[in-house]
Formats: sequence, C-alpha cells, structure tokens
Amino acid sequence: MPATAHDVPVIKVLPEPENLPEPLPEPTVEELRLETVLGALSDPLRLTIVRKLLLESEAFDHSCGWFGLDRPKSSLTHHFKALREAGVTRQRQYGLERRSHVRVADLNARFPGLLDLVVAWAPVDDHRTR
Repeated sequence: MPATAHDVPVIKVLPEPENLPEPLPEPTVEELRLETVLGALSDPLRLTIVRKLLLESEAFDHSCGWFGLDRPKSSLTHHFKALREAGVTRQRQYGLERRSHVRVADLNARFPGLLDLVVAWAPVDDHRTR
C-alpha cells in the first residue's frame, strides 16, 4: 500500500534561544559534502541519534545523556563528533557538557529531502541482524 502524507513523521524544529554559546567548529553550509554527510549517517547509531533529535526533541539542543544510549562515553563522544564534523549536527559547550541539535535548515538547503529519508528510516531489530 502506498504511503500517504499522514504516514510521514514530522520533523520538530524548535526556536533558537537567545545568548547561546558559540558552536564548536563545523563546516559552513557551502562546505557540506553529500558523501561526508552520508558517511556520517551510514552508522546505525548515528542515524538513530539524528532521527531521535528530529522527531523527539524536547528542547533546542540535548546532551548525550538525553538519548538514553547504553554505550561507553568515549564511544558516544566519537559518534557525536563524527556527526558534527560532517555538518549534520551543531554542538555547543555548556560548562562540562556538550549539547547537540540537527542543522535542519542547512541540510535542507544543501540536500533537499535528505532529512525526510532519515525520519522515514526504521531501525532493524538487533536480533534480526545477528
């Protein structure tokens, strides 16, 4: 049965608060490269992180603890850094924690429809891939 507009999840874009810390280093919109973005999104955990931010955000940005991922901190740091360096997410430092959000406007401007594919993606259950 074909999908309808009602089946498409809605991306949550929350307004940017005032007086935010400066973002950590990231590529400009013009520097975003499709192969780099797709490389970052090729990892199922990173794809899950981005999808959760797009669909379930409760605030403008989130710390890694909000995701509830059962992974070592060093592993999560690596994944969040890969997303930021590819230009998928923007991170800011708040004291000792970093918070992330998806660069929705930038990605939509460079790669229209890409984020729609991300939210339409459904993770495969782990027991089916073993």
